[in-house]
Amino acid sequence: MLKNKTKYAIKAVIELAKAEKDTPVRIEDIARSQNIPKKFLELILIDLRCLGLLQSKKGKGGGYFLTRKADKANVGDIIRHFEGPLALLPCASVTQFKTCDDCRNPNECTLRLVMRKVRDEAAKVLDHVPIYHLANIKDLRVLLG
Repeated sequence: MLKNKTKYAIKAVIELAKAEKDTPVRIEDIARSQNIPKKFLELILIDLRCLGLLQSKKGKGGGYFLTRKADKANVGDIIRHFEGPLALLPCASVTQFKTCDDCRNPNECTLRLVMRKVRDEAAKVLDHVPIYHLANIKDLRVLLG
């Protein structure tokens, strides 16, 4: 399951994707619209800014908005940033492979085969959902089939 931090990060990006490009959205508005605790959201937005997906504007009319880098980002990028690899087991990970302590031969492990398939299918969906598609449920339904 996703941690709340990851879920809130995706929900914040959804809210920002709904806004006009380069138009800042206030933290209070994101928190209220997506039902996210404001203090927690502040930390998440800083993290997303460090990832390069957001920029902030201070002062009157300020807030957060998606960057040009966000045009190329997808849901999988956000999940990996906050959660780590998509794989449910270390032996099924592409980026952080590690043989399980109790495994005698990972190449003959049927559980690993299943978990690699799960990882591949999850990546197939998550890596092909651009964050801008999250703003419109109709577009998202078409994209996901």
